[in-house]
Amino acid sequence: MKIITLAIASILFMSMISQDSKEKTIFDFKVKALDGTEFNMSDLKGQRVMIVNTASECGLTPQYEQLQELYQTYKKANFIIIAFPSNDFGAQEPGSSNEIAAFCKKNYGVTFPVMEKIVVKGKDKHPLYKYLTMKSENGILDNEVSWNFQKYLIGKDGKLVKMIDPRVLPNDTQIIDWIESDH
Repeated sequence: MKIITLAIASILFMSMISQDSKEKTIFDFKVKALDGTEFNMSDLKGQRVMIVNTASECGLTPQYEQLQELYQTYKKANFIIIAFPSNDFGAQEPGSSNEIAAFCKKNYGVTFPVMEKIVVKGKDKHPLYKYLTMKSENGILDNEVSWNFQKYLIGKDGKLVKMIDPRVLPNDTQIIDWIESDH
């Protein structure tokens, strides 16, 4: 009986170790789209992903136009943009989900996925943004979201590759080169 108990305990322990040692990726997260439906990030496997926090009333809001152009150009090359509206900086995203959707469509013709408004900084930070901003979660770097339109580049394996400053435009060569690279 002791041998069986010991064997079961060993199996459970090894199972816990293997689960803990599994590297986290964005594929571990589920978020809500603007229409309230669940969006499973694991559906993005095999794609390069740009995650960007957005706002409708920011000086950087015109970046939506370049984001849409980038998405249109590269969406058939396994590239996708996922936008996360946030009201964390100067209350520049006060709208409801319906208002955000209408704004994005009317003003910029946005067709890439836009999620529900979330918190990207502080104690109530969304778990996905905890992953993006904490080296202990992403294994790459510690950082803070400094403003609207901060970009995170995610590899086909779901792991964080790089953080891009909000003032760097979506059509910057470092972003284009990353999308077009074979890695």
